[in-house]
Amino acid sequence: MAERPKIKLNPQAAPRDPFRQRVRGVSGPAPAPGVARPKPLPEPQSAAEAKPAAAPRPPAAPRAAPRPDARRDVRSDPRRDTRNDPRSESRSDTRPAPQTAGRATPRPPPRPAAPALPAAATAPEGVRVSKLMTERGLCSRREADEWIEAGWVRVNGAMAVLGQRAATDAVITIDPRASQEQLRRVTVLLHKPMGIVSSQAEDGYEPAITLVTPQNHWEGDSSGIQFHGGHLRYLAAAGRLDIDSTGLLVFTQDGRIAKRLIGDETRVEKEYLVRVAYTKGGPGARLPEEDMARLRHGLTLDDVALRPAAVSWQNEDQLRFVLREGRKRQIRRMCELVGLQVLGLK
Repeated sequence: MAERPKIKLNPQAAPRDPFRQRVRGVSGPAPAPGVARPKPLPEPQSAAEAKPAAAPRPPAAPRAAPRPDARRDVRSDPRRDTRNDPRSESRSDTRPAPQTAGRATPRPPPRPAAPALPAAATAPEGVRVSKLMTERGLCSRREADEWIEAGWVRVNGAMAVLGQRAATDAVITIDPRASQEQLRRVTVLLHKPMGIVSSQAEDGYEPAITLVTPQNHWEGDSSGIQFHGGHLRYLAAAGRLDIDSTGLLVFTQDGRIAKRLIGDETRVEKEYLVRVAYTKGGPGARLPEEDMARLRHGLTLDDVALRPAAVSWQNEDQLRFVLREGRKRQIRRMCELVGLQVLGLK
C-alpha cells in the first residue's frame, strides 16, 4: 500500500483570515480588517494565447445591391478554354448567355446545321468486282473471290482487293494463271437412277454425288482425265431431278458451266419425257386442247408466271416437255394443274 504524503505546516505563517477572498497570483500579508482590498490583477497569458487588441471597427459601408452575375458560371468564363476539357458537358447553343452588370452579353449565332447528303452520295459507288466478273461470264462468284485473293485480277491496271467496287465499264484483266487453274476444273455427267436424291441427303436416301467413284468412270471417256478424290472438292450439281425421276445430272467445279445451265438468263433447253394419266372424265378421256395450251404457256406457280414451254404428245400416254427453267417439281406441279398424274419422268 502506497504511503500517504505528509503535510508540513509553516509555524511562521500568519493566521488565515476567514473573510479573505483567495486571489491567485497575489502574495503578501493579508490586509487589515476594514481596509479595502485591491482588485485582483488580470491573470497573465502566454504568448500563444495572447490576442492583440481589436482595432476600432470603421463604420459599415452601405451594402450594394446583389449583381445579376454574382454566381458566375465557370463554364461560360471566356478565360477558361473548355473545348479540350473532358469534364465539360456539351450543351446546345440555345443555353442562355451569361449576363453582365447593367447590360446583356450578345449571344453567339447558332451553328449552321450540316446539309443532308442525298442517299445516292452516301451509298458506295459502283458494283463489286466479283459480281462484274460473274456477269461477264469470266468465272463464278467463288472463283472470282479466290482469284482476287490470289492477286490474279486487275481493275483498270491496278490490283484488285476483296470487296472492291468498280464502275460497270471498268477494264478487268485476268492473269493467265487463273485461266490455267480454271482449265483443271472438272465436269462430271451422271445418269441418276430412281431412289437417289440430286444433292442434299435425305432420311434413307443417298445423294447422287456418292455415285461419282473411280469404279463408275465411263470407259468411253475421251477427256484423258484420271479421276481422283480431289475432283470431288467443290463439285456441285447444276440442276436437280426428283427422287422418282431418272436422267442426266451435271456436276461441275466450273462456275461458268453452272451459270449457263441454271442461270436466270440461260438458253440451254432441258428435255423431259413424262408418262401421264388423265384423271378427269371417264375411261378413254383425253386432255383437252385448251389445257394443252395452258401447259405451253399460261400457268403460274407460287404466284410467278412460268416461261413458255414446248409440250407435245410423244405417244398415247407420254408427253414431251422442253423447258428453259427449272423450278422445284415444276413438271409434276404443271401436270396437276390440268388434271394429269405423272407416272414416270425421264
